[in-house]
Amino acid sequence: MIKNYFDKQFELRYFEMNEFGVASPTTILTLLEETAADHCYSIDYGLYKLEKENIGWVLVSGIMQIDKYPKYKDKITIRTWISKYSAIKGLRENLIYDEQNNIIGRAKGLWVFFDIGKRMPVRIFNDIKEKWSFCSEESIEHNITKKIEAVNNPDYELKFEAHKYDTDMIKHVNNIRYLQWALESVPDEIIENYYLYSIDGRFTAEAKYGQTIISSTKDETYAQSLDKSFTHSIRIKGTDKICTTAKTVWRKKQ
Repeated sequence: MIKNYFDKQFELRYFEMNEFGVASPTTILTLLEETAADHCYSIDYGLYKLEKENIGWVLVSGIMQIDKYPKYKDKITIRTWISKYSAIKGLRENLIYDEQNNIIGRAKGLWVFFDIGKRMPVRIFNDIKEKWSFCSEESIEHNITKKIEAVNNPDYELKFEAHKYDTDMIKHVNNIRYLQWALESVPDEIIENYYLYSIDGRFTAEAKYGQTIISSTKDETYAQSLDKSFTHSIRIKGTDKICTTAKTVWRKKQ
């Protein structure tokens, strides 16, 4: 029995839909982050309050798995809780429910408590740990600390400029933008005929305003597999700096 959880309800809006009339993967990731932000606010450690102390939370790795994407006006509930702490990190679990209380998605993220000015981790306040407490039950069994190798010899590649609206209060490119850039380099045939079932990502370096980003994708699909699999890298042009590595799995639309 999951305990010490926090629930947040959403009604899906028109502008959150993709061209196929369902919520986009970036919409779901945005709602997961909104739920985490509200969980912070619920214990009086909202993100803007933390920012005044030059502190924030940074996502360093995570996985999102979606069985069914909600449609316009659908109501969903995201349940989140902390399953584990270290001195500077918290492991956040998520379950996504539809209106009939069916689980339609799962996610797990490893978040670091972060000094914005010094650009380094700091110890999580004891008061946060006490107010949130934790529950060791996991939403999805997956090792999100295992390294994902960068793409070599990509099959697809695109370039992007990091604009001001790509950055967040931590003063770096937000992880949601990395997901968008990775998906942009997936071929149209996949986007049109498959849906993103899962994305497993590692965030290893910061990208900032004004930099040129290269999104590289490699097809890793096995010959007999019904699913399509890809690996992705996001790096800064003119450097060897890899900002993100990821794996995606795509399933045939019904």
